[in-house]
Amino acid sequence: MQRRDAIENIIKNIDDELVICNIGFPSRELYDIKDRDENFYMIGSMGLVSSIALGLAISKPDKKIVIIDGDGAFLMNLGSIATIFSQHPDNLVWIVINNEAYGSTGNQETYAKNLDLKEIAKGVGFENSYNLEDIDFKDVLNKNELTFINYNVKAGNSKAPIIPFTPIQIKNRFMDVIK
Repeated sequence: MQRRDAIENIIKNIDDELVICNIGFPSRELYDIKDRDENFYMIGSMGLVSSIALGLAISKPDKKIVIIDGDGAFLMNLGSIATIFSQHPDNLVWIVINNEAYGSTGNQETYAKNLDLKEIAKGVGFENSYNLEDIDFKDVLNKNELTFINYNVKAGNSKAPIIPFTPIQIKNRFMDVIK
């Protein structure tokens, strides 16, 4: 299974949740699989989907927020896991698609090959820290609890198209949905 398959598995369980997606190929693949106004496609800010999602989770406590992150981006902004745990938004589900590679820049290896991301989250204090293959994802979405999910996949990119929206258009359509 590759990242695109993982995103398909995630999005088939999404109803009205807000999805904040990592830059590059993950956003392109999500756009190609199921474009929705409730998807925020990150453009040009690697590692920051978790920070954006935290602000959104705090400002919209009655709305479920789902992060689709990558292992490289997660490791780039590792400090955000402590901040998110400290704020402890019960409406946030953080999924790290772990392909042990920087997919959008040529599939160079990340340090995730030497780390257990689920255990990092547990070490910070995330009680609800799982590998995706060990849980029923729909069940997790239906609970109100801060959750971290490591989703192991193989490296590789699909032939997903470029997203035809400018960053301003992405922001504006997303802002219209969350008003």
